[in-house]
Amino acid sequence: MSDTPPVPRSDAAALPGHGARIRPTEAEDLAAIRDIYNHYVRTSTVTFDEEETELAVWEHKLTLLAETGLPFLVAVDVAGTVLGFAYAQHWRAKSAYRFSAENTIYLSPDAAGRGLGKALLEALLDASARAGLHELIAVIEPTAAGASIALHRRYGFVDAGHLKGVGVKFGRTLDVLFLQKSL
Repeated sequence: MSDTPPVPRSDAAALPGHGARIRPTEAEDLAAIRDIYNHYVRTSTVTFDEEETELAVWEHKLTLLAETGLPFLVAVDVAGTVLGFAYAQHWRAKSAYRFSAENTIYLSPDAAGRGLGKALLEALLDASARAGLHELIAVIEPTAAGASIALHRRYGFVDAGHLKGVGVKFGRTLDVLFLQKSL
């Protein structure tokens, strides 16, 4: 399916030709994750957040995902610099949704175009299946994230819904596309 092998079930895996590896997120990664995410908050509609997040938000997310056994991964270069991150977070809080999660992937703007999104998605799919998830749902703003839509479709995500005009950011009315993959 891809020229990058899936990340093995170890704690970290090198990405041949990328000078990077994917591993579980550690507390020391959270400031860089916050900075990557906040770049998109300020500059893009790929997130509907309009205000930058604080480090405490990411500390809580790391704790919550660890407690629920869901994956939170980072791609780091040889120096340990965070190049991107991915996680699966329960779709809804009600217990009936316990086998479904929303997936999230963000790359540092400097890391785009190097295949790291693909590598993170592959690793996240594997880790999500090992965590016992049955369904992953991608929630994507279609005008800003064509590459993300194409990536998800390459990995078997199918259209699951399109909500029109549900968000407003930068004075623009925005849609949301739902893609879903059974694991």
